Amino acid sequence: MNGTSGGMSGTNGTNVGDPAVLAGHAARIRERIVEMCAGDEGGHLGGSMSLVEILVTLYFDVMKVDPVAPDAAGRDILLLSKGHGAIGLYATLAERGFLPEERLAGYGRAGGGPAPSAHPSTDVPGVELPSGSLGHGLPLGVGFALAARLDGARHRCFVVLGDGELQEGSVWEAAMAAGSLGLDRLVAVVDRNGLQITGRTEDVIGLEPLADRWRSFGWTVHEADGHDVDLLRPILRAAPAVPGRPTVVIAHTTKGRGLPYVEGQALSHYARLGDGQRRRALAALRKAGR
Repeated sequence: MNGTSGGMSGTNGTNVGDPAVLAGHAARIRERIVEMCAGDEGGHLGGSMSLVEILVTLYFDVMKVDPVAPDAAGRDILLLSKGHGAIGLYATLAERGFLPEERLAGYGRAGGGPAPSAHPSTDVPGVELPSGSLGHGLPLGVGFALAARLDGARHRCFVVLGDGELQEGSVWEAAMAAGSLGLDRLVAVVDRNGLQITGRTEDVIGLEPLADRWRSFGWTVHEADGHDVDLLRPILRAAPAVPGRPTVVIAHTTKGRGLPYVEGQALSHYARLGDGQRRRALAALRKAGR
């Protein structure tokens, strides 16, 4: 197993990420995503690839987590609201040591054994709650953050959302509640790749000016290149930057990142890769990593 295992780590631990080490994690995670999309059922390729650096930054540099004791008290919470990015989460959890890599091998393959399901499920160590119906993650994050405050706890709750998901009204109800309640231990990260299954987000329901919308609900807003861990790390480690205000990071990403022939294309949303396509994708990733 290539991942780091054992011990609660995070901003006050020993798991401070070296950029080269973080890049290595990201490269292996992308290869695992491709392998899972090569199963009989395929997988959500594009939106999982766009998440990789976000998840790597959180799990290997920012969050207090322990893969040996995934339910440890005081752990930071991560909710993947864009549940169709599950294979990106599974690959990250395997890299971090929460589950054996072998469990990923059966994903989307008939007779593949106890492989993870297509959307996050709590039978996978490290998954806090199931997700898949869009718009549920941030309301749940509000609940986690409010419960932590009532318990006098200091851990944080991170919610990763898709940008197309922001067209759900429940997201904005939760955003309004979080700002009103001053839930400053709540951090949202928006995977702003600009695409959803039917095309460009701005052509479906316009989201811009997105930063101003979040600010209007009382959130501290940051924007960053979602593939640059050096930019993401200080923002996520410092939250909350303003006491009494939840934080959102609008992470500008590319759907299908790492595969030049599908990058930035809606068709990468879901893919069932044949053997030749799998080999082509792995070759492209390895060439880019040289």
